[in-house]
Amino acid sequence: MTKNPLPPAQPDIPADLPEHSLSVVVPMYNEAENVEPLLERIHLALGPYPWPWEVVLVDDGSSDATPAELKRCAEAYGPHVRVVELMRNFKQTAAMQAGLDAARGSVIATMDGDLQNDPIDIPRMVSRLLKEELDLVAGWRKNRQDGLWLRKIPSRIANRLIARLTGVHLRDYGCSLKIFRGSAIKNVRLYGEMHRFIPAWLATVTTPKRIAQEVVTHHARVFGESKYGISRTFRVVLDLVFVYFFMRYRTRPGHFFGGIGIGLGALGGVILAYLAALKLFLGESIGTRPLLFGGFFLVIAGIQMVTSGVLAELLARVYFESGDTRPYLAQPMKTLADNEGWAQAEVAHDH
Repeated sequence: MTKNPLPPAQPDIPADLPEHSLSVVVPMYNEAENVEPLLERIHLALGPYPWPWEVVLVDDGSSDATPAELKRCAEAYGPHVRVVELMRNFKQTAAMQAGLDAARGSVIATMDGDLQNDPIDIPRMVSRLLKEELDLVAGWRKNRQDGLWLRKIPSRIANRLIARLTGVHLRDYGCSLKIFRGSAIKNVRLYGEMHRFIPAWLATVTTPKRIAQEVVTHHARVFGESKYGISRTFRVVLDLVFVYFFMRYRTRPGHFFGGIGIGLGALGGVILAYLAALKLFLGESIGTRPLLFGGFFLVIAGIQMVTSGVLAELLARVYFESGDTRPYLAQPMKTLADNEGWAQAEVAHDH
């Protein structure tokens, strides 16, 4: 048995917690030593929980003993601990989507499997989500236990840049501990490495006014190795460009490409008109002037951008009318009835 490195804590279930069902989704990759301590901590935090809850653990194609540990612990705890086993390593975003697809709760909590997030914060965050009629309560690692130069500073820069461009103002986009209203997050599909921008994606289906943040506990990593490095910063910048485009031009990409095309074409047209005037009225030779080639290629580029806008509009229609395509492959799971596979404390409810 792996000793739990987290400090002792008593579960704190807010009073008058509105009725709901809760799914805790945890993607894991090569976290064998953290499986048992994590489940122990989750059960400590949710043991007296008054409403049905489950844990969905996603093995993202781990190459260590994580799959065996997940199966062993799931059998030990019972059917409310469910395991989604991906066929290979599809990365964190796809693993997160697999967990969200498998989750059955009306409220869904996501967290990392490295023991840095603490499930003791989940009941308090769920209470705020339900009582304030929110669609997302995002964790804010105010006292973050990570390295300054490789983790904290790049994260702060990225958070400010993301907030400025997306209009969703959060202090900590990178915290995986988030609480979602199931009906909202189920309308968002995650691809690539877009798990960092889930609040921004959620803002495409709900208003930013229904998104809030909550200070959460953050622990230093004890077991295993971090899967993040400084290279993540550069990927965030590229992903942010895509998010910016998708949020503003998702349903009208022709306006984006067409606007650029019209601008380039107009500039090229002005240049060619100027050169034509020089040729016709002043008799100047323009055949060898670099400006002629510049104007010509600007017009061609403008036509190409407008054409790209038309194609983008067609692709957008295909995207919105396409079927349910998933970014992962997983082993088949046991099918459960709606009233099966839930954990719940023996607490009387007043209706």
